[in-house]
Amino acid sequence: MKTENYAALVALDWGETEHAFAAQVAESSIETGTIPASSETLHSWLEELHERTHGGLVAVALEGGKSAVVHALLAHPWVVIYPVHPATSERFRTAFTPSGAKDDVPDALVLLDILRQHRNLLRPLTLDSPQTRKLSALVAVRRAGVDQRTRLACELASTLKSYYPQALDLCGRDMAASLALDFLNRWPELKALKAARASTVQAFYTAHNSRRCDVLAERIAVIAKSRPLTEDRAVIEPAVLRVKLLVDILRPLQRNIALIEEQIAEAFDAHPEAALYRGLPGAGPATAPRLLVAFGTDRGRYPQASSMQKFGGIAPVKVKSGHQLWIHWRWNAPKFLRQTFVEWAGQSVPKCAWAKAFYLQQRAAGKHHQAALRALAFKWIRILWRCWQDRIPYDEARYVASLRQRKSPLAAHLATA
Repeated sequence: MKTENYAALVALDWGETEHAFAAQVAESSIETGTIPASSETLHSWLEELHERTHGGLVAVALEGGKSAVVHALLAHPWVVIYPVHPATSERFRTAFTPSGAKDDVPDALVLLDILRQHRNLLRPLTLDSPQTRKLSALVAVRRAGVDQRTRLACELASTLKSYYPQALDLCGRDMAASLALDFLNRWPELKALKAARASTVQAFYTAHNSRRCDVLAERIAVIAKSRPLTEDRAVIEPAVLRVKLLVDILRPLQRNIALIEEQIAEAFDAHPEAALYRGLPGAGPATAPRLLVAFGTDRGRYPQASSMQKFGGIAPVKVKSGHQLWIHWRWNAPKFLRQTFVEWAGQSVPKCAWAKAFYLQQRAAGKHHQAALRALAFKWIRILWRCWQDRIPYDEARYVASLRQRKSPLAAHLATA
């Protein structure tokens, strides 16, 4: 798309109560102002701009990540969106305002200046397929739910430590599991648990598919010899209420995460490119959809494997000054995307022989666990990028044969392993 054909250049600085804008229509002078942050006002303002430009294309710059405004802009096909990384706009702003002063309208002017002077360095926003965008939103919602569940489970464990530590052993490792939630709902303090018959406790565990006789006997023995950490009711009663609160939040959260996972499975199975990710080593029902949305369906978005390695925060950064060279990981990278690749690399180690050999090779070279996983993720991205470009599912036998044909040191390490 030729950028010189735009009828207007606009910059929007998104806000909670109002949006600041800076606009240049044709060759006129720059206009600035604010509009209320409502859907109706924003759409009306855009429609007025459309009339002023006689239906011409309009380039709009805004900081990346402002999805609410992006959704509104996408409703107008004559708008071409140019996302600007927040770090980029921040550095432009501080370059000319070293005092650190900040205001919405000047921020919009900074974005407009970037759009006017450096448009060739920006990339217009292009949408992926509706199926991919839906799956992307679902996996993001699931991750948010899982993170919330983890926080609440940690809170629950912390509360139990303050008055009822025996429950941590009696509820099992997963404090968000139905066994733990039902246990705490029935016996929220040690006094109530010790009053229960051994047969009642045993029947409870049996109903929750915990039937090993040695484990049941050990738990009954733990209960029999347990002593309360404290008998201070001023400590116990508020803690019991907090446990009840957390249990009542975790139970529906668990149900909704399961519902989201069902939706993800359906959307993933219906996706035309699911076969590229379904059989990847270690990529289960949670990870495979995340890998699919990481790459998407636009093959032009990542023209080389290094494009994804850099964008995903897996490729390291070199900083050279004089005779000094410093290598560090990328700080400004999508956290969820980086997690996806690093977590998958870790999951592939026990499932893939060459991945395990590579990981052990990295550890033997002195790299710590996370650095070794990032190195493995770097290698996996290159492999998966090739599969993605060629639309051919990963074949481990073919890849190992390629390693041997190229006489890779990894092939020799794999053979000895």
